[in-house]
Amino acid sequence: MTEIGHYISGARTAGTSGNTQPVYNPATGDVAAEVALASRSEVDAAVAAAKEAFPDWSGQTPLKRARVLSRFKTILWERMAELAEAISAEHGKTHEDALGEVTRGLEVVEFAVGIPTHLQGDFSANVGSGVDSYSVRSPLGVVAGITPFNFPAMVPMWMFPVALACGNTFVLKPSERDPSASLLIAEWLTEAGLPDGVFNVVQGGKEAVDALLENPDVRAISFVGSTPIAKYIHRTGTANGKRVQALGGAKNHAVIMPDADLDMAANALMGAAFGSAGERCMAVSVAVPVTDAVADALIEKLVPKIEALKIGPSTDSASEMGPLVTKEHLEKVRGLIGRGEEEGAQIVVDGRDFRQDKQGFENGYYIGGTLIDRVEPEMDVWKEEIFGPVLSMVRRASYQEAVDLIHAHNYANGTAIFTRDGDAGRRFAQDIEVGMVGVNVPIPVPMAFHSFGGWKDSIFSDHAMHGMEGVRFYTRIKTTTMRWPTGVRTDAEFSMPTLG
Repeated sequence: MTEIGHYISGARTAGTSGNTQPVYNPATGDVAAEVALASRSEVDAAVAAAKEAFPDWSGQTPLKRARVLSRFKTILWERMAELAEAISAEHGKTHEDALGEVTRGLEVVEFAVGIPTHLQGDFSANVGSGVDSYSVRSPLGVVAGITPFNFPAMVPMWMFPVALACGNTFVLKPSERDPSASLLIAEWLTEAGLPDGVFNVVQGGKEAVDALLENPDVRAISFVGSTPIAKYIHRTGTANGKRVQALGGAKNHAVIMPDADLDMAANALMGAAFGSAGERCMAVSVAVPVTDAVADALIEKLVPKIEALKIGPSTDSASEMGPLVTKEHLEKVRGLIGRGEEEGAQIVVDGRDFRQDKQGFENGYYIGGTLIDRVEPEMDVWKEEIFGPVLSMVRRASYQEAVDLIHAHNYANGTAIFTRDGDAGRRFAQDIEVGMVGVNVPIPVPMAFHSFGGWKDSIFSDHAMHGMEGVRFYTRIKTTTMRWPTGVRTDAEFSMPTLG
């Protein structure tokens, strides 16, 4: 059985803890490999390698660091399909979806290549007589990323390209469910010219996470995952003196106004709710049609589309939706659908009935697309992040009732409105208390030169990810005020200097 290990000081490293965990192929249900789970000492070794590499890497000019990332960008473009195949084999998403993930991650690399401009400081001449002042941003040191299973390439690339470009060194702890993508990325960074120790990977579970949170040489932690773990990461990391950005869960609503283009809305909901089997923090999991007439018309359009979903393995190019990531998660999603039914919601399309009949894939973790109508806020299917191909419908009588529904949820990651009315769209964008907003755009993930982050229990940080927010998170500001001697000597002054 193949064992997937770590990447420390520029080379793959076998695990030494003796602890491993199976890595499954979700399409078949078979064990594909074993992943090593790092001990505290192995994590400490990766941090030590990063710490040793920091002085030289941070001392490189921004332009030289950008050139390494530019070469890495070229490698990513050329080998995108290889990375996508590794993602699909362990996550289960379709090949096209995996290619899209890599592309969105690569966009952050493209942003980071512009770091010489992003790190330009501020300069003020003559803030006082013969006195100049300037501000620059300096790297933090060793920083770490703890990333989820649903985007094993894109989410790490939300973090490390900006961190490295700013002059930091990096330790990545990817999800143990789909670890292979992280090692390909590490090898390609080395091939691009990144010095040994600047980027390291440690596989593992909670022991590895705690080791990063508690290691005094780790200056900052970036995290994406569930809200309970995000709270733990933020609380523990800040208690240990670290800068932390921890992105948590989501429950994204899409409001469909009476004047909306329902064909556009239905197609948008299909991709946003069922793409990647709903295992996206930006998936639209709640449709909010305004009036019963809109709800009924929308259901009429959605039902045949959901029933026609092509569900299968990534190796089948016709597949539109793959399996869920684990058997345990499959049972969780099935259970939440059942709870919705018990609580009085109406199951319009029941994905629990789906069975995969493709030869060799009968034991994969498949479920069909599900549509649940008549959902209300007291139900678990509205409260919880299902993280599966389940679209709930909460009917509301007016725009304001729809907005109030969204505001009642403790998550505020992303949202959208479908309307032809420019006033309604503009008002929604202004009124809604959610971090990322789409107007006739179902999944409003910002481009890399903007920043990604929600509000409320969807984020625990003062900084969102990538874009200029990422630059600010991975650097600290230093302001220098200077005066050069003119040959005039004065006695010591004991009053507060005014520089005038």
